[in-house]
Amino acid sequence: MARTNRSEILDPREIQAFHVMSRTARGCWLFGDDPVSGKNFDYRKDWIENQLKRFAASFGIDLTSFAILSNHFHLVLRARPDVVETWDDSEVARRWLMICPERTDANGDPMTPTQSELDRIRSAASTIAEIRLRLSNISWWMRLLNQRIAQRANKEDDVEGHFFQGRFKAVPLVDEEAILAGSVYVDLNLIRACVAETLEMSDHTSAQRRIESLRTSKQPQEEQPNTSDDRKTTDTSTSSSSPQARRADAFLSPVNLNEAIATPGPHPSESGERCSDKGFLAISEEAYLELLDWTARQMSAGKPGKTPADLPPILKRLDLSPTLWLTIVANFSEVFSTIAGRPEHIDHERTKQTGQRFYVSRHTRSLFGHAA
Repeated sequence: MARTNRSEILDPREIQAFHVMSRTARGCWLFGDDPVSGKNFDYRKDWIENQLKRFAASFGIDLTSFAILSNHFHLVLRARPDVVETWDDSEVARRWLMICPERTDANGDPMTPTQSELDRIRSAASTIAEIRLRLSNISWWMRLLNQRIAQRANKEDDVEGHFFQGRFKAVPLVDEEAILAGSVYVDLNLIRACVAETLEMSDHTSAQRRIESLRTSKQPQEEQPNTSDDRKTTDTSTSSSSPQARRADAFLSPVNLNEAIATPGPHPSESGERCSDKGFLAISEEAYLELLDWTARQMSAGKPGKTPADLPPILKRLDLSPTLWLTIVANFSEVFSTIAGRPEHIDHERTKQTGQRFYVSRHTRSLFGHAA
């Protein structure tokens, strides 16, 4: 089956969630213990995670989940053109120059843009309009991310040529079930690959970062010496003034939408470390981690376990049976090859350019049919 044209599924003018994946070339493990070269490249996972933090702080895109393995990585991204619309021209120019800086410091980090650098962008209406679109364009995020990792690795290895295997794969997530399943699939990737046994041991994943932050937030706060009011911080979840106070998951989208109490709207981030403070699921962070843990235990080899009598509330609320749930999170890429969601929801979606319906395999339809 021919690959769907990217422009048929992705429109930076729309709020859209995607599961994206990129794999290294030639089957080499260029982010881990590579059996071909005999070298260990685990440190390159830090490169990717650091770039993700930078992009999350500047793009108009929410990073909700990620997992970095030895020869590929997964992300769940949500384009937020509504947040970009809240930024004035100066902010748009500043953010772009933090992504594509004209000057960098000794560590290669972007330097604060000068007024003249900002003026070169914000003085041209066509340029500023194009950059607004780029800031909420997932293709630009992936293009720049892969380009920088590839260039750095090729320079280190003193080689030329492709580092990644073709273009990245992108699957739109059209409903809450798809976003939940896609996020769980990504967060459990290391466990499914037998690289880690628990969520806590799943290095370079959003699940591990959320657990680190949850643990820190539940630890008793140490007594701090008295300081002047202008040096105190009252919210460590959003403050970036102190590296010690910064949460490990500060660059990730919060989990809970808080629909009962949150006001409608884009909710631009107050911390400057992520695009927005708007969650992506109608459950708490604790409930999401409990669901991850429950799902991981059902899938662990040699640990058949027993389905609990009382299933997690989220499964009941979404009307997902345990069998269907475990099937779609274990085989997400096979069940949803082009677009992800319940078949009846996908049937209402159309491609962006030609308006055609998306194909849903008979296998996928039968899975959801058995669950009805």
